[in-house]
Amino acid sequence: MVPGRDEDGVPIWPEAVVGSITHGAGEALAIVGSRCQWSGLGLDVEKRLGAERAAKLAGEILTPRELERATGLAPAPFARLVTLTFSLKESLFKALYPLLLTRFYFHDAELLTWSEDGQAELRLLINLSPEWGTGARLSGQYTEFDDYLLSLVAIPSG
Repeated sequence: MVPGRDEDGVPIWPEAVVGSITHGAGEALAIVGSRCQWSGLGLDVEKRLGAERAAKLAGEILTPRELERATGLAPAPFARLVTLTFSLKESLFKALYPLLLTRFYFHDAELLTWSEDGQAELRLLINLSPEWGTGARLSGQYTEFDDYLLSLVAIPSG
């Protein structure tokens, strides 16, 4: 079954289901779960950015604090960090937007931590709702394969 889309392009899942779809660079993936277990799921796949493209996009994706933390990185690790931050923020948006129906952008969240075992933590920098206010922290996960980065933000129910 392929879900329909609403006027914002958000997939319309059956009532008891929550999910996310991602596609790009010839890849398409989806994740679904029970609404009893998950309030939101956000999945994103990205082709790893090259150093030149990452340098051009960094100011649009990274907050000033994220840019400051990236100072001094060589081009390849910098490109990896920009790709990781982009993907995790995309997953964050895909997990929260269907719950709140409030748009937010790359500079409205910050990647706080990430580890080589694929764990990450993000923080909201704006107030989206009473439950999802400035400073709210969300966990993410990521993995790298071939020349891609796959990320997930999963928000438990309750």
